[in-house]
Amino acid sequence: MNDRMLQTGVCFQTTDRAHQEVYDLAVRRARKNIFDFGGTQVMIEGSDMYRGVWIETQPMGGEIYAAYDARVALGNQLIFMRNARADGRLPGAIFFEEGALRCRYDMLQGYCFPQHALNMYYWTDGDKGYLEELYAVLRAHDEYLWKWRDPAGRGCLQSWCVWDTGEDNSVRFGRAQDSWEGETPPDFERMPFYSMDIMGYSYDGRAALAEISRLLHNGEEGMWRARAEYVARRLKEYLWREKRGACFDRDKTGAFTEPLVHNNLRCMYHGAFSADMAQRFVREHLIDPEEFYTPFPLPSIAANDPAFRNLGENNWSGQPQSLTYQRALFALERYGYYSLAAELAQTYLRVMKEYKLFVQQFDPFLAKPTMASHDGYGPAVLNVLAFTSHFYGVFKRRSSMVWTGSEGEYSFEQRIGARRYRLEAEKGQMAGFLDGKECFRVRTGVRVVTDADGRVLSLIGVEGGDVRMTKSGHTMFEGELTKDGAVQPMSAL
Repeated sequence: MNDRMLQTGVCFQTTDRAHQEVYDLAVRRARKNIFDFGGTQVMIEGSDMYRGVWIETQPMGGEIYAAYDARVALGNQLIFMRNARADGRLPGAIFFEEGALRCRYDMLQGYCFPQHALNMYYWTDGDKGYLEELYAVLRAHDEYLWKWRDPAGRGCLQSWCVWDTGEDNSVRFGRAQDSWEGETPPDFERMPFYSMDIMGYSYDGRAALAEISRLLHNGEEGMWRARAEYVARRLKEYLWREKRGACFDRDKTGAFTEPLVHNNLRCMYHGAFSADMAQRFVREHLIDPEEFYTPFPLPSIAANDPAFRNLGENNWSGQPQSLTYQRALFALERYGYYSLAAELAQTYLRVMKEYKLFVQQFDPFLAKPTMASHDGYGPAVLNVLAFTSHFYGVFKRRSSMVWTGSEGEYSFEQRIGARRYRLEAEKGQMAGFLDGKECFRVRTGVRVVTDADGRVLSLIGVEGGDVRMTKSGHTMFEGELTKDGAVQPMSAL
């Protein structure tokens, strides 16, 4: 495979001194998380706790970092692709110790991988060899999941241990073990769980396989789209509770688990919810201040749920996680909730500008970091970079460029190969430039999508325009999902 990559780089300048300071600090911290893993440059998860690469964080983090160094971003995909087992199972985590890779296959982890690995194709200058390699990896892993993780034949995949979904120490798992070896199901207190997460993994992989098939013209696009839709249908049939407007895992007996968990947002990240399911979860739960829209939003378990615990340690029982914010960005943008995504990003950036600590968790009521001794956590670092590019700049989305400006005075330039994409904002207006030539000029708050040559493809109103108010006062874009899961804007050029 030719892994020749486009050269990339970013320059961000703002009159907001606190934003500039935390952004510059994030750029420096990100570089400190880059290591050589046996000849492959990768960005590790970071802080003194996470000295390896986990599949729930690093492929996603890699794609975010492609704007700064596309070769490192590709390494975060290849390190997993090229260490798949013969039976198709991918490692949940990889470490580099004493000159050798150590791969762990005793946990599925979060599988934030297929869509990001696919998106890296667009940074490889059209390398079809990479696509073919990725296709083989994703197909084998999906076959592995359906061979072993549906032993009862219910058409619903199971999680077998705490780390299959990466929810360290969460009370919702009872006495289940963190990890589990082999392909024989465990028999814990309530696990295995019939899992919304693992179904999301399969949907995500199958949707990516359909898109890769389209790009490769291999004749299998329709098959993979049908298989993905089967997963989405079974997810709704077996795990969605219509009266509660959310999904809930089932335990080994088939009984629903009761905690209302943020994992519904993960299903949106994977694209496994219909537009109606996503709308119900967002309106009835995500923006409810008693549940998930706390002063610092996105607790792992709804704040008013009996299972919620506000523990300032590595624990997914309550406190909002930086990793959840990273997933939320992709989840909310996928379904068109751009204004809500912007609100969450602004909240996160306000706290980061105040404390300048890149940590894993935050107190949902005090809106301050916890686990302060573990500064340097990769998802927190990359959130600052991603939120800056998505709401104060320009970023690459497959073959398109997306430009969005918030209030303030700043400039953001993205270098891709020989091209320079620059957004400038001041006095409520923003303008986009390609290689110094102006492409458009609009008010801030409008999302502009262009092709790689700067031609405007669509305009999406983030504030006003094609939006309406929800009962809580949050704005949301009212678009329709296209067949490939993208948002179809109501007004387009």
